[in-house]
Amino acid sequence: MEHTTALYIVPTPIGNLDDISTRAIEVLNQVNLIACEDTRHSGKLLSHFGIETRKTALHDHNERDRANWIVSQLNEGQSVALISDAGTPLISDPGYHLVNHVRAAGHRVIPLPGACAAITALSGSGLPSDRFSFEGFLPAKEKGRVDKLTALKEDPRTLIFYESPHRIIHSLTSIVATLGGDREIVMARELTKTFETFLSGTAEQVLQKVEADPNQQRGEIVIMCHGFRTEATLELSTVVINTLTILCQELPLKKAAALTGQIYDIKKNTLYKYGLEIGL
Repeated sequence: MEHTTALYIVPTPIGNLDDISTRAIEVLNQVNLIACEDTRHSGKLLSHFGIETRKTALHDHNERDRANWIVSQLNEGQSVALISDAGTPLISDPGYHLVNHVRAAGHRVIPLPGACAAITALSGSGLPSDRFSFEGFLPAKEKGRVDKLTALKEDPRTLIFYESPHRIIHSLTSIVATLGGDREIVMARELTKTFETFLSGTAEQVLQKVEADPNQQRGEIVIMCHGFRTEATLELSTVVINTLTILCQELPLKKAAALTGQIYDIKKNTLYKYGLEIGL
């Protein structure tokens, strides 16, 4: 790596250590300083790869203050890497204020691609992935969870949430009560680790599985909820949806909906509304 005065955003593995990239290891070895969410936690990872670069702590409670100091290091020609405990920094992790401050000071910010639990979970979920909304952690208190879920109830995109083991039952219960027990969801747990699991079904079914198995209440958890679908769109078969999608690649949605309706004897307005919902 050519030495460059910059802030590098470096993803780290979410479980399997083999998922770290060659470039990430190179950057972490060659920067002057690594800003870690938890220096003790990251110290184990860095030691595993023989990385001896100087570390400093940057977390939710000190980020604003440390951002000024890190900019001063960049002003002196130093290079800095930012890592979180796992995955891509800033995704439900500290770093926003630092990146904003560094950019405002006129320094380069260089992000590296890498592990992210939300994207890893979505790719293996079987839920629609063309449009999705990452919502981070649901609020800890019930009223906050219900208010948040109510605001998202009719969002047509796949919804992605992170959750902690001690709140998973509460969050699934709120999802059942607010989005409906028949909402299709997938729960991914311990991604890339030994006990990785995916549970899928209706929200009610997944809640029952988690309540019945204490092992499903452990580890790092991602919850994904199918986007809102109207009664009309629930009636559309896969073959109808595929035909509409293919025709939309060559025709405006209105015309594609009319032709698909003629082929399958379905009201064109139903198809047109569905196309708008999923962004065709």
